[in-house]
Amino acid sequence: MRQIVLDTETTGLNPRTGDRVIEVGCVELVNRMLTGNNFHRYINPERDSEEGALAVHGLTTEFLRDKPKFAEIVHELREYIQGAEVIIHNAPFDLGFLNHEFKLLGLPSFTEHCSGVIDTLVNAKEMHPGKRNSLDALCDRYGVSNAHRKLHGALLDAELLADVYLSMTRGQNSMWMDTEEDSASGGGLLEAVPLAEIFVLVASDEEMAEHASVLGGLDKAVKGQCVWRNYADA
Repeated sequence: MRQIVLDTETTGLNPRTGDRVIEVGCVELVNRMLTGNNFHRYINPERDSEEGALAVHGLTTEFLRDKPKFAEIVHELREYIQGAEVIIHNAPFDLGFLNHEFKLLGLPSFTEHCSGVIDTLVNAKEMHPGKRNSLDALCDRYGVSNAHRKLHGALLDAELLADVYLSMTRGQNSMWMDTEEDSASGGGLLEAVPLAEIFVLVASDEEMAEHASVLGGLDKAVKGQCVWRNYADA
């Protein structure tokens, strides 16, 4: 399954009053694995950013002046996201801008090029009702380091969101449920292999420390002991 984690930066809050997209950042996941095949473009909006937006992203008119216009990158973007499921935090904001940019160019809407959209803000509110569910709050909740995030940036935020999404959607029970279902149905049985022929690969100290850090983030997210702890010594 191909998924694209996406974020944008804009000149302001409302495309209907002339605000434009100035940065697009995308991170590719294939079968829940980061591929490194990312998409990142700065865009010349042909206008200044509003003061409040500039304080958030820091992308000045001078910096963006020699960057391509949206019309010059749209075909790359269309090809990149074609048929993928797109993951966005507060999707209506980014989709509103992207659909507007596509409309200005007489193209089918951005969403028509995707197989579907996941809004992680909606998911987070369902999982953590009454809690703060900004990207920064979710990074803290799931143990994703954002210490290097001084200003908002589309690619950086997409990378952080990818880590948060993978943590939010880890199927802690699915592995064991699938095993039990296979056993009950008589499926999934394997031929016994002599123990002497089994090669055991032991995790390094660094890998064990990283694993412990992930479990700590899960413990924090569920405010208790995550289910993986039950199988740590199995």
